[in-house]
Amino acid sequence: MPEDHLARYIVEVIDQLDLSKLTGRYSRSGSAAYHPALLLALLVYGYATGTFSSRKRERATYDSVAFRFIAANLHPDHDTLANFRKTFLVELEDLFVQVLSYAQTMKLVKLGTISLDGTQIKANASKHKALSHGHIEKLEAQLREEVQALLAKAAETDQQEAGAEHDLPAEIARREQRLQALAAAKAKIAERVNERDQQAQQDYADKVARREAQREAGKKPRGKEPKAPESGPKAKDQINLTDAESRIMPSHEGFVQGYNGQAAVDVDSLLIVAATLTQDTNDKQQVEPMLNEMAKLASDLGKPDTLLADNGYFSQSNVKVCEDRAITPLIALGRDAHHLPLAERLAADAPAPHTDDPVLKMAHTLKTKPGRARYGQRKCTVEPVFGIIKQIMGFRQFALRGLPATAGEWKLIALAYNLKRMHVLAAG
Repeated sequence: MPEDHLARYIVEVIDQLDLSKLTGRYSRSGSAAYHPALLLALLVYGYATGTFSSRKRERATYDSVAFRFIAANLHPDHDTLANFRKTFLVELEDLFVQVLSYAQTMKLVKLGTISLDGTQIKANASKHKALSHGHIEKLEAQLREEVQALLAKAAETDQQEAGAEHDLPAEIARREQRLQALAAAKAKIAERVNERDQQAQQDYADKVARREAQREAGKKPRGKEPKAPESGPKAKDQINLTDAESRIMPSHEGFVQGYNGQAAVDVDSLLIVAATLTQDTNDKQQVEPMLNEMAKLASDLGKPDTLLADNGYFSQSNVKVCEDRAITPLIALGRDAHHLPLAERLAADAPAPHTDDPVLKMAHTLKTKPGRARYGQRKCTVEPVFGIIKQIMGFRQFALRGLPATAGEWKLIALAYNLKRMHVLAAG
């Protein structure tokens, strides 16, 4: 195997990491266990090369020279590999930070301009397994009618004769179980809707307060009076029976059952410096969580000075939170023409406005030549990262289910991508 092979590089980097949080969870009794460095390297190399299945990784320790090298000619079975991934998902966050610190010591990354975006990743569930609140109520009514009909049939028919054709108690029990499952699904929808209703009520109260403040200042509020939000589940509110924490999300392929994967990418190195997973279908609430993730990084990595993001992240509060953290926000206010007229391109930049409003200052910066050039880096940094993850590494669907597990798997994907990218940067 070549000296500069990715498998050798991954083993070399993992040997530099502090794995005490992993080794500390191993029992001192029982038969000898595989070292976590070996299992971690197999897991990361598998994700970096598109081998996501534990069974395929086990088979590769026999068939692939690279996997045999990482496994030191041992052959952990698929249950061992799957349990290792499931058990240590929480520890991956610390390893992700450690790998970035290693990249910094190798002078491969230094925080500066950060590009932020999100992408939809399919859940390990079909969108056809989703039920709406309205459809659940129809099914409940249908099942109750069937139960009543079966009870009536049991009362009218001799049980011994009926038992030759139908096991009526079993038929009734099966429908009762389905009713219980539907009731549990409705309860989960109601719990989810309650959070949405609280946010909608808060937004409504804020709008009313702003209009009252305008009236007290002697100004007439513009537009229609805000309408109080309706509470409670709606007929179209859905839940997926396979992965209840996934959501129906719009994508380039139409609608998918999945999650929204967020990534903050360093413009100079194309390394992912923060990665989170959310159930929100839009990105507007993700700026502050991503800044909090970057705040967890080692101080040696520096601090971001500029944040690039598309219009999906724009809000006054997002601009302000960047300003409060001494980060220059360059968040698109809308769609701009890609090819400006020649006269407009050659014209001098307008003078900066005399204002303390961060949104107006940002809008001016986006219209200047340096601002347009810096914002133009967004599309050619974070979007290629998603392209590599989905097309080169082949990761388009989670193997795990539930938000905590899939969030850990998304962090694992970011870790594998970073090691793959660091291998390229180190060779250059």
